Amino acid sequence: MALMNWIADAVKAGKTALNEYEAKRFLEGFGIPVSREMLVPDGGKAVKAAGDLGYPVVLKATGERLQHKTELGAVALNLKSEGEIREEARRLLAIAGCEGLLVQEMVKGDRELVCGLTRDAQFGPCVMFGLGGIFTELTDDAVFRVAPITTAEALRMMEDIRTAKILQAFRGQAPVDREALARIIVAVGEIGCQYENVREIDINPIKVRRDGSLVAVDALVTIQAKSAGVSP
Repeated sequence: MALMNWIADAVKAGKTALNEYEAKRFLEGFGIPVSREMLVPDGGKAVKAAGDLGYPVVLKATGERLQHKTELGAVALNLKSEGEIREEARRLLAIAGCEGLLVQEMVKGDRELVCGLTRDAQFGPCVMFGLGGIFTELTDDAVFRVAPITTAEALRMMEDIRTAKILQAFRGQAPVDREALARIIVAVGEIGCQYENVREIDINPIKVRRDGSLVAVDALVTIQAKSAGVSP
């Protein structure tokens, strides 16, 4: 599906958000690295997908209304067998609002970052970057810039968070690939400028692998559907 169709079709359908699978496919179209995953309807297909991806895997309930999956218990981590997948699939499919199952590679990495987009009534689309994962709200370590964002501005944002040292070499792990991270930040700004109907983006966490490479393992894209027009 063309990039524009993800948003235009969501607006036409009156959706308030893309599901996680759709959100990642949309972001991937802007060059943002996302986890390998497959969207399936049931436990049997989930078992096959896990075999194709390779164990261990993450299993998630997915749906337009499931925007905060961790709080809903809609995520099962580190599943290593067919039995575990079938058991968790039954539980997840019973969650209200579940429209399918997302089978995802289990990405290893101790460091987690966040990047997102909000729309300010005065300044318009603003890009956020900071410390991600479960500590995002606890530490409130994030910086904001008005979109569009240049590569130079993205690099400065990395230095402006209080925990900037986390981007350096860490416990035998490579430093974060800053050029790749800058591309993510710039891309989020581009989306905000190009798609007026995209109200909010939350890419959290962006996992940092041991080699410093990055991968978005969860993402939310919410839609402002009051206008049918979508900027190209």
